[in-house]
Amino acid sequence: MDYKAIIDKYYTEDNELKHILLVHSRKVADKALSIVDKHPELEADRQFVEEASMLHDIGIFMCDAPGIQCFGDKPYICHGTLGAELVREAGFPAHALVCERHTGAGLSIKDIEEQNLPVPHRNLLPISIEEQIICYADKFYSKTKLEKEKTVEQALASIEKFGKEGAERFKLWIDLFE
Repeated sequence: MDYKAIIDKYYTEDNELKHILLVHSRKVADKALSIVDKHPELEADRQFVEEASMLHDIGIFMCDAPGIQCFGDKPYICHGTLGAELVREAGFPAHALVCERHTGAGLSIKDIEEQNLPVPHRNLLPISIEEQIICYADKFYSKTKLEKEKTVEQALASIEKFGKEGAERFKLWIDLFE
C-alpha cells in the first residue's frame, strides 16, 4: 500500500497543514513501531502499524481547527470518521478502522450518546492490537507542539479530561505497552 499517494491525493500542496499532518503522523508511527519492536509477543503487524499510523489523521483538513491550519466546516472530533471514509474509499477498510477508532482512547457508544457527540452512534473503540497501539502512541503527540513528546503522566492527564472510561483504557495500555 502506498499511503503517501493517499495523503498526496488530499494534501496536494506542500503547506503548513501537510507539514503538521506528516510530522505528527511520523512521530506517532515511530512510537507505535517502537512498541511493536519492544513487544514481539503481541504479534502486531509492523507494516500495517506504520501505514495506518501515517493515515490515522487524514481527515483533519475537513475540520474547523484553525490553530493547526484546518479550515473545514466539521467539528474536529469528526476527523477520525471523516478520514475513515476517505481511506475506505481508497480500498483499505482495516486502515479506515484505525482512523475512526483512535479519537481519545476510543469512544464508546455510551460516551457518544451521553455527550451527544457528532459522530456515528456506535462503538468507536480500538479493538485489534494494532488499533490499540496506534491509539496509544497518538496520545503522546499534539499537532500544536510537534516536536514535544508528552510523558505518560501528561498523556494520561489529557485523556482524563474526557472521562474515566477512556482513562481506564489508557491505563491498561500503559501496563501492556510500557
